[in-house]
Amino acid sequence: MTATGTFAPKPGAAPLGRMIRAQAALETRMLLRNGEQLLLTVIIPSLLLLLFGTVDIVDTGEGKAVDFLAPGVLALAVLSTAFTGQAIATGFERRYGVLKRLGASPLPRWALMTAKTCSVLVTEVLQVTLLTAIAFALGWSPHGNPLAVLLLLLLGTAAFSGLGLLMAGTLRAEATLAAANLVFLLLLVGGGVIVPLEKFPDAAQSVLALLPIAALSDGLRDVLRDGAGMPWADLGVLAAWAVLGLGAAGRFFRWE
Repeated sequence: MTATGTFAPKPGAAPLGRMIRAQAALETRMLLRNGEQLLLTVIIPSLLLLLFGTVDIVDTGEGKAVDFLAPGVLALAVLSTAFTGQAIATGFERRYGVLKRLGASPLPRWALMTAKTCSVLVTEVLQVTLLTAIAFALGWSPHGNPLAVLLLLLLGTAAFSGLGLLMAGTLRAEATLAAANLVFLLLLVGGGVIVPLEKFPDAAQSVLALLPIAALSDGLRDVLRDGAGMPWADLGVLAAWAVLGLGAAGRFFRWE
């Protein structure tokens, strides 16, 4: 007879925390190795900041253009990673059966979503670091409460992640690809990122202000440019979108 524990390594699943960390690291490496994702999440926001921050193309109002643009481009970076990039990647993982196979592994499905969220947050840290460095080189001088900025970024990430997962889990991969890119372009133009909402008709402003990208960009702008306190109204809009998006994704997401 053989005593219990004789064989090594001991068969069975790894600890849950280790599985989540390993999956998050894998998701991050896959994202950073994808040229299309890098174009969307890093290169486009950086080029927009450089172009509109150095060339007088759009009237951004009083003050330096970079003071208006930098918060908007930070919001765009969250949109590109948490919504557009995640929706496209998850949609094709679902189409090719990757999610179905991962669902059969010891990693719980909620832990897989946690790993994906961690990957998004790591990518956003890299984005924010790069964009902040570019903005400082252009003469940006931010103000305000760092806690308010952190809350805006976290709630914005939650809102866009929920919407991205909802799209990826309900539409075909090709439809997700087209829709996610279309939404990205529409929100870039009409979400207060590059063009101030004040440039739109009054009736449109009231609707556009309720969009998550508008709430995120305006909230960041109020804090970082104007030195405002906690932007409760914008935080409330983002929290509502986060609850709706994540709730709908949890209810309607199909794994295959």
